[in-house]
Amino acid sequence: MTTTIFRLMTTMTFDTHQLIQELCEADFTEKQAETVVRILAKSQEQLVSKEHFDNRLEATEHRIKADIIKWTVGLLLAQTALLLTILPKIS
Repeated sequence: MTTTIFRLMTTMTFDTHQLIQELCEADFTEKQAETVVRILAKSQEQLVSKEHFDNRLEATEHRIKADIIKWTVGLLLAQTALLLTILPKIS
């Protein structure tokens, strides 16, 4: 049996060998303990750290702000073009 240490976004680690030993001490068979640890390790792959989540959220906020600026500038240019077209006809 090999010892593997899983790292999750550099914030969470656990020693699979130690966990298997503890489960065996709690009357799990070795096969049951290994299965539990394997399932636990796989489920942890889906987790993200707060730092990773915050970075993704910040990047999304920047994209949204950029989109708002693009739409605002586009609308201002369209409004200006419309006024420049209508004003000479009114005067």
